[in-house]
Amino acid sequence: MYIIAGLGNPTKEYENTRHNVGFAVIDQLAEKYNIDVSERKHRAFCGKGVIEGQKVLLIKPQTFMNLSGESIRSAADYYKITPEDLIVIYDDISLEPGQLRIRKKGSAGGHNGIKNIIAHLGTQEFPRIKVGVGEKPPRMDLKDYVLSRFTRGEQERMEEAFGEAAEAAVMMLVEGPDRAMNHFNTKKKEAEPV
Repeated sequence: MYIIAGLGNPTKEYENTRHNVGFAVIDQLAEKYNIDVSERKHRAFCGKGVIEGQKVLLIKPQTFMNLSGESIRSAADYYKITPEDLIVIYDDISLEPGQLRIRKKGSAGGHNGIKNIIAHLGTQEFPRIKVGVGEKPPRMDLKDYVLSRFTRGEQERMEEAFGEAAEAAVMMLVEGPDRAMNHFNTKKKEAEPV
């Protein structure tokens, strides 16, 4: 079994904010594979299902972003999931809106949700999908920026990115993270004019 965790903040107040892109990707996977993510367990909304022959647990932690590790650790312990069988999807301000970056491991890079997951799991070695939300404007508080909504111009690109991130998660399950990295980490460069 695999756990695919999308990070975000609970409650209507934070819906569709930059920090909640992980939830949006989980919603895409849930819809495509007909997985009901409404069971309240492990301080998260959870849903069990099958994606391309692989058993998965989709989770949307409800602990607020900075405590995401509590929820993920609880689910991982319960299902005896190793960090290598966990995929975490979250926002990244160092990437252009909609750009994806897949990694097999790495530091938190200043992301408090990832920092908390690393602290709870005791390792940085878990696959992740970073979804770019754009760089913070000068003189704007980081917290205010990540809790802001996308502009109308960004929204269309982000909708595409949620679908691509869902595809990336499926590819990671079926063909492994290396294949997904080769496919999705270079996609942006190919699309740019020479």
